[in-house]
Formats: sequence, structure tokens, C-alpha cells
Amino acid sequence: MFFLSPRDGFPKGDNETDTVFHNIHFNASTLNYWNYTYYPINGTLSNGSWCMLMNPPYTPKGILTNGTFINSTWCYLATDPIGDRARAGIGFAVGYALCLIFILVNLRKHGELHLPPEKRFYPIGRRWQWYWSIFVCATALVGLFTGIDVDRYHVVELPIVLNVFFWFLMQMGAIAVVWEGVRHWGSWMERQFIDPNPFVLHQNDKRGMFELWLPIFFYFWIWLNFFLVIPRNWGAIELQRSPEQTIDNAVPAATDGRFKAATFCLFVAWCTIIVSVWHSIRHYEPRNRGFFNRIIGFLGYMPFRFTLMIPLALAVVAYQGLCAWDFGLSPLNVKTNLLAMYLGGYAPTFLILVIQIIAGFMRPNEDRELMRQRRERGQALDQELGLVRKPAWWRRVNGDIPSGGMRDRIMRNVREVGGGRPTARQVEILAERRAAEMEAEAAAQNSGIEMNEIRRTNSTRTAAAPPPYSPYGGKSDQRRSERTVELAAGLLFPGANSNTPTGRGRGLEVAGEQPRRPGTSERSSSTASGVSTSGQPQQIKSMLDV
Repeated sequence: MFFLSPRDGFPKGDNETDTVFHNIHFNASTLNYWNYTYYPINGTLSNGSWCMLMNPPYTPKGILTNGTFINSTWCYLATDPIGDRARAGIGFAVGYALCLIFILVNLRKHGELHLPPEKRFYPIGRRWQWYWSIFVCATALVGLFTGIDVDRYHVVELPIVLNVFFWFLMQMGAIAVVWEGVRHWGSWMERQFIDPNPFVLHQNDKRGMFELWLPIFFYFWIWLNFFLVIPRNWGAIELQRSPEQTIDNAVPAATDGRFKAATFCLFVAWCTIIVSVWHSIRHYEPRNRGFFNRIIGFLGYMPFRFTLMIPLALAVVAYQGLCAWDFGLSPLNVKTNLLAMYLGGYAPTFLILVIQIIAGFMRPNEDRELMRQRRERGQALDQELGLVRKPAWWRRVNGDIPSGGMRDRIMRNVREVGGGRPTARQVEILAERRAAEMEAEAAAQNSGIEMNEIRRTNSTRTAAAPPPYSPYGGKSDQRRSERTVELAAGLLFPGANSNTPTGRGRGLEVAGEQPRRPGTSERSSSTASGVSTSGQPQQIKSMLDV
């Protein structure tokens, strides 16, 4: 344990073996025996293993001969009231909590899929900027709430380490938020560019390979910053319990070479963001000629939110570098300059999230935007071709769309066709039903007919209605396929008789067809019809009705 320098001995009491702490008497011999030392600046009594608060109202009521204090209070507890650092931290914590709610709303809005996912543009690519925003809010909340105990702890201890630990993580996440926003903007520009023609840009060219390796390069420097800052011995940061101790231990640890190198890594990551913006504008926006025109075009083509977010990200990097050289302005200092700490350490990150949220509410879902662009291109092509498409409600009003959706129609056709012996039964029932409907239509017609109306009985059937076929119960696959073809032909051409007998190979009598005498003038069965020639022409059915 390291504490403030002690004063010579204990406060004088009634005699040489007595000492008084705030009107409470203690045995000085017992204190010396257990090697206790009094530190009047912070009012603690410690022997290197045990530390007790001696200021009221935490002054112990006495000490036993075995070194045990009566009603004592441990030094490393949150006993002091909150200070300015804690109050400002609570205010920022409320702001980050509100940002977290709106970030979740934007994640739902922009993460939804309204088009089939494409292998070239993964859905998670548009969500990473919101995932990193959630990470920033979480680390900021943990760091700010632990910062409350930095003020409340009477002796500097673990809260200062937790506060700065999550602050460094928040800084990395803020840079990653800006990077993912810029990277995804370039991906969105590419998606709009190739949507009319998917083959206009290749994935294996220099542009595609550059876009493949650039994120890897960025995250390499981010992770390098992480390993330079986070895995270290943080115990030296706690040693700020006296001015001498702060100078000898805390300042060298907070301004060592690793913190300075980590700032350089973060700056390289920021430069990578600028390169990504330049690359996207170069390949997906019109090119300008001349140096000044290119600078103007660079600023004009870049979204306005990036015009604000990129300088704020540079401010994040600059303040982290300032902390690596000046301990007086660093959040690692317990008695730091609070204005510099919150304006340089927390305000830029908070503003980045606010800008990201506002831009998320203003921008539409990308799938919906892509659908709108496709409709506009379709309308432009229709105008060039002179086509005028009626609105979707036009067909519904005029009854052009049958009842039920496409799914219902497909399921109805599947139930009718099906497979196996149940299929034969369904086709047979369908044939019987359609034959009855056609007989009713023939009977309702008053025009002349070629032949007398023939009633459908078990023995005699009209030519207009195909005879019912009994399901094939044999084992020949070829015969079963022939029977299926006959059934389909009977449904597609209800007015024609099949010339192929059902009992092929067993004689015409088996098929129920009377043999014809060659050379006679007997009428062919192809003209047998129960419908007058003045009726409507025969309509060929579609296979979807089978």
C-alpha cells in the first residue's frame, strides 16, 4: 500500500502510551506493535495490509490488544459525496442512454430485408455501423457510471482504472462507427451503380480487390491500438494518493511509449477512412477535371454527415494523443481538468452518434430505395417504348384477376394432378364434373344440332364429354404413362375422341369401339358432336387447368 507521507508519530494523548483521534483515545503501544502509521493529509491509518478511515464520522471507537478496531471503516469504500466529475458523467450517461434507444430503432429500420439477400452485398454489412454504435453506448455508460466512484472513493483505487479502461474502448468504437458508415456508403453506391447492369463492374479487378483489403487494413490498426492500450498493468494508474506518488508512478505509466504509439495507430485508421471516401467518389461518382475541381467535387459528392463526422473522429484521435503527452488533461488523472476531459473525451463521440442517428432517420431503407429506383427505371423505359401501364387496381376492378392468389391456384392444380392412384381418382372425378357441365351447356342451346341430343347414360356418352376412365391397376409403367397421356388429352381437347383404344393389344372390341368396314361411307367418329356448328369454337385448355 502507498499512502501520503506520515507525520512523526501519532497525535499526543494523556501519556506516552496514549493517542487521541478526534476525541477518541487509542493505545499507542498497540498501534506501534501492529506497525500502524497515521497519514493526516487523507486521514487514514494503515499498516500496509489494513487501512482504516480515522476522520469522523468513520473514526473507530477503539482498538483491542490483538489489533482489531471497533466499528472501523475500510479505506477503499465509496464514502465521500459525488463531485463535479460524477455530476458531469451522469449527464453524459443520460445522453448516451437516449442514443442507445434511437440506435436500436435505426437498426430495426435499416436492418430489415425487403429484397432477397445478395451474395455480393451481405445484409450484415449495413448493420455493422449500428452494432458499433451500440458498443460505443455500452462502453460509455459503463465508464461514466464507474466514474461516479472516482469521486466517492476516499483513497484512489479500482474505479479510476475502470473509468479509463472503458473510455479507451469507447474511443476505438467511435472511430469504427465512422469507418463503417463510410465503408457502407461506398458499398451502397456500388450497389446502385450495378443494379441496372450487374456485369458492369467485376469483383476481381483492382477496384474490387482494393475494397476487399481496405477493411482488413483498417481493423489491423484498430486492433493494434487495442493491444497497445488495454493489455497492461493498470495498477500504476491507481498510485495517485500523494503528489510524490503521482509523479513517481502514475505520470510515467500514463504517458509511456505505448500510449503514444497507440495514438499513431488510431491516426492511421482515421487516414484509412479518408482513403475509403476518396475511393468511393472516384469509382462511383462523375469525375472532375483539374485539381481544384476535384477537391470541390470531393466535398460535394461526400454526404453531409461525413463532413461533420470525419472531423469529429479526428478530434477523438487528437485528444487521445494529447492525453499521451499531457497528464494534466488526461482522464487518467484523478484531478484532471474536467472541461478538457468531457469536451475532448466524450463530446466528440456523443456528437458522432447524434449525427449518425439523425442521418439514419432521414435516410430510407436501402431495399425500399432500390425498389423505388427500379420502378422509376421501368417507367422511363415504358415511356420510351410508348407503353402505358394501368395501375394494379385496374385489373381487380375489371375482374381480370381470379379469386385467390397464385399460391391458391398452384395448390389447386397440385391437388388435381398429384401423383399415383389418388391422382387417377382425382382426374376421374374432374372428368365426370366437366362432362356434366358440358352436357348442361349443350342442352341449353336452342340452335340446330347435327344429331339428336344424346343423354349421358352408363352405356352411351356424348363425344363432347370424354368417357370416364377407370384407374389402371396393372404393374406396367409404360401402360400407366399411356393412360395418363390419354387422360390429359381428354381434358385438353374435350370435343375430340382419342383414336387410341384403351385396350390396345386386346382388339378393338375391348376398347368398346365398333370396327369400320373399309370403303363404306360411314361417318368418322371425329365429327361426332353434340354441339351445333353455329356454337362457339372449341377452346383449348391450358395445362394449368389439368
